[in-house]
Amino acid sequence: MENILGDKPEKHICVGILAHVDAGKTTLSESIMYLTGNIRKLGRVDHGDAFLDNYELERSRGITIFSKQAVFGLGEMSVTLLDTPGHVDFSAEMERTLQVLDYAVLVINGADGVQGHTRTLWKLLRMYQIPVFLFINKMDQVGTDQKKIMYELHRSLDEGCVVFHAPEFDRASFFENAAMCDEDALEEYLNDEEIKDETIASMIKARKIYPCYFGSALRVQGVKELLSGMEKYMGLPEKEEKCKDAFGARVYKISRDAQGNRLTHLKVTSGKLAVKNSLTEEEKINQIRVYSGEKYETVKEAVQGMVCAVTGLSHTYAGEGLGIEKESEKPLLEPVLNYQIQLPEGCDVHKMLGNLRQLEEEDPMLRIVWDEELGEIYAQLMGEVQIEILQSLIKERFGVSVTFGTGNIVYKETIRTTVEGVGHYEPLRHYAEVHLILEPGEPGSGLVFDSCCSEDVLDRNWQRLIFTHLEEKIHRGVLVGAAITDMKITLAAGRAHLKHTEGGDFRQSTYRALRQGLMQAESVLLEPYYNFCLEVPSEMIGRAMTDIQRMSGESDPPQTEGEMTVLSGKVPVSEIRDYQREVAGYTKGMGRLSLEFKGYELCHNAEAVIEASGYDPDRDTENPSGSVFCSHGAGFYVPWDEVPDHMHIESQLSKRKGAESAKDAITDSQNKRRLSSGKEAAQMPTWNAKEEKELEEIFIRTYGKYETKTRRDARTVYASSEKKYKKKEEQLTEYLLVDGYNVIFAWDELKELAKVNIESARGRLLDILCNYQGFRKCVVIAVFDAYKVEGYVLEIQKYHNIHVVYTKEAETADQYIEKVVHEIGRKYHVTVVTSDGVEQVVTLGQGGTLISAREFKEEVAIVRRQIQEEYENRKESGKSYLFDSMDEELAREMEEVRLGKKEI
Repeated sequence: MENILGDKPEKHICVGILAHVDAGKTTLSESIMYLTGNIRKLGRVDHGDAFLDNYELERSRGITIFSKQAVFGLGEMSVTLLDTPGHVDFSAEMERTLQVLDYAVLVINGADGVQGHTRTLWKLLRMYQIPVFLFINKMDQVGTDQKKIMYELHRSLDEGCVVFHAPEFDRASFFENAAMCDEDALEEYLNDEEIKDETIASMIKARKIYPCYFGSALRVQGVKELLSGMEKYMGLPEKEEKCKDAFGARVYKISRDAQGNRLTHLKVTSGKLAVKNSLTEEEKINQIRVYSGEKYETVKEAVQGMVCAVTGLSHTYAGEGLGIEKESEKPLLEPVLNYQIQLPEGCDVHKMLGNLRQLEEEDPMLRIVWDEELGEIYAQLMGEVQIEILQSLIKERFGVSVTFGTGNIVYKETIRTTVEGVGHYEPLRHYAEVHLILEPGEPGSGLVFDSCCSEDVLDRNWQRLIFTHLEEKIHRGVLVGAAITDMKITLAAGRAHLKHTEGGDFRQSTYRALRQGLMQAESVLLEPYYNFCLEVPSEMIGRAMTDIQRMSGESDPPQTEGEMTVLSGKVPVSEIRDYQREVAGYTKGMGRLSLEFKGYELCHNAEAVIEASGYDPDRDTENPSGSVFCSHGAGFYVPWDEVPDHMHIESQLSKRKGAESAKDAITDSQNKRRLSSGKEAAQMPTWNAKEEKELEEIFIRTYGKYETKTRRDARTVYASSEKKYKKKEEQLTEYLLVDGYNVIFAWDELKELAKVNIESARGRLLDILCNYQGFRKCVVIAVFDAYKVEGYVLEIQKYHNIHVVYTKEAETADQYIEKVVHEIGRKYHVTVVTSDGVEQVVTLGQGGTLISAREFKEEVAIVRRQIQEEYENRKESGKSYLFDSMDEELAREMEEVRLGKKEI
């Protein structure tokens, strides 16, 4: 066998050839292989002997169905050429190859110009940020016009399209046009009247310029110039020069060889891959093959930039990232038609389902759907051409002749409202409960999963298991049973049992929670839309616009170009599927219709579709919405609308709404306080001895008599209820409970201080709170955790003008705050300062209000400024008084001494 890789060059480049169907893409690949000496004779698609169309189906139909690989040398580089399908029905196969390309060659039919699918390809190339060379093919045909084509390229694709070679080529114009694509190139052109090759190469790589070559692939015209340009301007991609040591690879395709061996096609993006390397704990690489057409060469290792196929891996999938490489984004294109696969009599349906799953693995855009209730298999496809190919593949691979039913539109469902779904599964000796918050997502966002559930509430392993169950299947909506999409699903809470919870329990509760949420929500039906571009003779534009309106489509104002008028817009896929034949009929073959998948939007006839489907979500036994609870040792079923009355965890969505309302209320209160002057704030009432006694009695009722321990960092100890701190008897307005350590680790300056000495950070916070209390005149209680100190009892201290609480053993600060808020929240205005999500929810549930640590920091800063302003106002009077330098407490005592009410 000939050496495919030649002299094993160090540089490896991967180039893909893309085009609209019949643009001559495979013919260009044939010419490239011929000119680089890899084949001795030019094959032709219409003769069925093309080098890369090596499947019988491709040769008989004259189209490319599967992406192919060929390797050729180009100067000092080894180039892997990937020939991709051009027919829109096989766009998914094409899109997967984009994930591994360094450069692309976009082939355009010079006679037809830019087609609808060409625009789709351009959008994909832009999305994946792939540098592009353009080859305008079939320029030998009568009627092709270079200037007209360039105008269309600039209008439909990009102004950066510049002629690099053509029969009508002017070197001076080339430099001038290229200079307009980049400021550095323009400066270079103005100085030197030309642009260096290195500058042009960097512009191509940065997608600032797109070289255009004109010619005829069938006649091998312009192809040599294209190859020369590729050799001159291509180099190793910058993204692959960043990391050369750690192994990384991207899987773009799964296939099987003639012997049935499973092949994983991948590109090594960094490092090296060697035979017998272990990519998983269970599997090793058995062979590394470098394909060129039907032939392949086995190698011991694949280095960075190489595209190869490996054996020995059974669980890989297209789009997977290996090593340091991340998983690819989901494909932009997706199937929109659903067909029932009708099997011949006597065929084992379950065995055929397994066979079809094998084909689905090779083509992820072929989605096989199993209807358990009806015992039927459905295939979601891109179009009718894919049906014919799938029929042939099933016959060739498995020896079974199948037929397809009438195609239906693939609908999807989403929601308009935010709801909380609850799933509970508790038959005897099983237990799991899951709470999911379902929120509408952005159009086209798919399903997004998140968690706001603390690991203290539900262990991380159980949370991971819940996400696995959310991602492992396509979840059905409740309108027509279509797949759900465009939704954010957040794990809000969950509960497991130490003895009785098993993995399957969370599967049941997760499915039921999602379904129960969908039953509550306002669901909407979505359908696929096409962007269309319809070109008809100008005198027939009225008919075209009427047709689009009849099909519930929307169009932009028509654009007249010569004798033809172009109409563009969007239209439901269900309405325009067979319109191409109508266009050909009423325009007598002069009209052209191009379609591009746009995405999913609101269904134009949702009521009719829902009624026609006859779907009843309550009878869908495969997707139950109710839960199973346990009573007297036996499980019993609870319908979805009664689940909230039986659930074991309180509603998380209600807590969230309460937190948002409380936050708004606190913000309003803060805004009002900020508008008040320092004088008004100073007149706020203070805490009196009677109310201090009430607080102490609350502590005793809640915890019993408490003992006092001396702390080394305490300056004043509140030792007993008999020692009162006397103040004027004034009406109570507000209690402020501060979760001390939560605030310390939320404020950067205190957090840094705590790293050095936690006592210093605690003392600094207490000083800040003292100043705050002195200005706001509220009751401040700072609570610190002491629950980890063995044998420790509750301790309440007095620190200047505030109270400091150290919790007892086995009691956290949030537990203490919860109890205090419960006791006094109904009688007094209580605000809790914390950023602990659970504690915030508890506070709101007990009737208190809350403020986050960050917001409280802003409040403290405002108070500090007001204190400074008040001080500055006093200084402006021009007089200095002894009492101005004292704090208010000392000033009051000195005033009483002056009046003779108190002795020193």
